[in-house]
Amino acid sequence: MKKTISVFLILLAISMKANSQINFETDVIETPKGKLTLHFIGHGTLMLDFNGTIIHIDPWSKLADYTKLPKADFILVTHHHGDHLDSAAIASITKKNSQLIVSKPVFESLKSGIVLNNGDIKTLAGITIEATPAYNSTPGRDKFHPKGRDNGYVITMANKRVYIAGDTENIPEMAALKNIDIAFLPMNQPYTMLPEQVVASVEMFNPKILYPYHYGETDLTKLTELMAKYPKTEVRIRKME
Repeated sequence: MKKTISVFLILLAISMKANSQINFETDVIETPKGKLTLHFIGHGTLMLDFNGTIIHIDPWSKLADYTKLPKADFILVTHHHGDHLDSAAIASITKKNSQLIVSKPVFESLKSGIVLNNGDIKTLAGITIEATPAYNSTPGRDKFHPKGRDNGYVITMANKRVYIAGDTENIPEMAALKNIDIAFLPMNQPYTMLPEQVVASVEMFNPKILYPYHYGETDLTKLTELMAKYPKTEVRIRKME
């Protein structure tokens, strides 16, 4: 009897370990080349699964046990602040052929990765990644994210273009963004945007779907009220504090 119980407990432990991956909110977007699943891990951290290709964005160990998450085909890091650059998380999800895409300060910290400066474009395994500017434009706040240093990213997968803005305000360069299907825009002043600035961003490039992210304690009802005037952009609220 004791042997049977011991075997049961061992099997239970194995099962619990196998299923111990944290469950996050997800949305599924259909593309001509398969499903794009968005995993909302939190803060500025995301995981995308494009038909089996795994893309981690700003992985942060505070939000997830990365030893239990899928290994990365691509890892994108927007900038070197501690809530975006976590070398331990990156190490946990790196496999032999993982592609690490970074800004220059991140490369200087990690001593590895493919550096993309603002405006650079790289296509790997059929996925195109464009580095976009991300910076503070409000006087006195440029100390947080100065112009020319940090990245946002536009990721093109099949016919879907996903804009990960990074830590930025509503900068004029956003007007150059074209055919954005999904936009992740940050909303936590003084470091990024007020709800009004997020709306100003939407006015510049008209994404089909808007996800506010990295929003801390910002009142989301203000954004939804303001966005009621822009019915062509669907606002989706997920847990991304």
